[in-house]
Amino acid sequence: MYKDAGVIRKILAWSMVGVLWPAFAVAQSAPDAPDPETVHVRVGPFWIRPTLALTDVGIDTNVFNVAESDSPESDFTMTFTPAARVWMGLGSTWISGDVTEGLVWYKEFSSERSANTSFNLGWFVPLSRMTLTASGKWTRTRERPGYEIDERADRSERGFGGTVELRVLSKTFIGVRADRRSVDFDEGEVFLDTNLHDELNRTQTTGSVTLRHELTPLTSLTLDASRIQDRFDFSSLRDADSTQVSAGVAFTPDALISGSAKVGYRDFNPIDSSLPEFRGSIAAVNLSYVAGDTTKFAFQGGRDVQFSFDVDQPYYLLTGITLSVTQQLFGPVDVEGRLTRQRLSYRDREGASVEVADRVDRVRILGAGVGYRLREDLRMGFDVDHQKRDSEVEGRSYSGMRYGGSVTYGF
Repeated sequence: MYKDAGVIRKILAWSMVGVLWPAFAVAQSAPDAPDPETVHVRVGPFWIRPTLALTDVGIDTNVFNVAESDSPESDFTMTFTPAARVWMGLGSTWISGDVTEGLVWYKEFSSERSANTSFNLGWFVPLSRMTLTASGKWTRTRERPGYEIDERADRSERGFGGTVELRVLSKTFIGVRADRRSVDFDEGEVFLDTNLHDELNRTQTTGSVTLRHELTPLTSLTLDASRIQDRFDFSSLRDADSTQVSAGVAFTPDALISGSAKVGYRDFNPIDSSLPEFRGSIAAVNLSYVAGDTTKFAFQGGRDVQFSFDVDQPYYLLTGITLSVTQQLFGPVDVEGRLTRQRLSYRDREGASVEVADRVDRVRILGAGVGYRLREDLRMGFDVDHQKRDSEVEGRSYSGMRYGGSVTYGF
């Protein structure tokens, strides 16, 4: 359980970090060099871009995401998030990285307080015809694992990977990549009478071959083929091997449209024959477009297999989109509208007794906000979000609102 004293210590420590950051610098996997126009803090060999954010300062009307029949409880909450991105040049290469600490506080329900820490580390090595990258990540969190599990469960996530990319033509590259990622829930973390440590602790290993072509200085086309192996520590029933291919396009931040989009096909094969296979389309999209310097459109979308905590319905196909539009009204004032829709399509284990066969749950989030920019690096805002989950399983449907203010500051 997260204690008040721990919150105070974290806040005091991060206040000192804002001044003494270089002594604690950790790198992140951004291959690009820092932009002197936006990175204003420099100490010795370190380029530093720290930020501070105080968000969700307001009311959560359904703290535990329970059904209306279970009498939802509300509480005052806020989240304090100091973060920093750091770069260090090493010859012709860059070591770069970030550290983020999210301190979540609830007034009445101390069990929901948490400190969520994330570190990333990366190294970008450009050679004459070859580029090498290496990256690592470590996260310790009590954030909800996704749209399925409503418990704020203690867990750690670790990952590392590397890429070798070779230029074969003037604008064409062939690369290979290997990644390994693990998820470890703490012992005793339980949701709906299910021990998450025993059911979901796992390691995923991925090997990929990539073909990339620079269509323009701002746009690249990619083709990927990957082999994925999922292995569970205590629930081998969920072990699976996958083969997937995808094609994509990536835009630099300077392009008219920025971000990336991939669509592909996944052949998901559980090792246990009692689990159904999945063969179908997958996608990962994150794009934005700014019209006339005053209106920003953003779109995120995804479709892929996700593992469930329920041994009788061990995985589901998650399909979702998020749309947002931000409009600058006048001067420093802007408004935003947001819509998120998620569809969780469960697959049943053969011979299992389930409450609803091949059930489909749906999540919808509607939100709006208004902001006022006091100066270029300081913004105040107020946001309202309504979340609703519909499920055919008794007790899994709920709704709730979160509304409150925010202050963000970037050096």
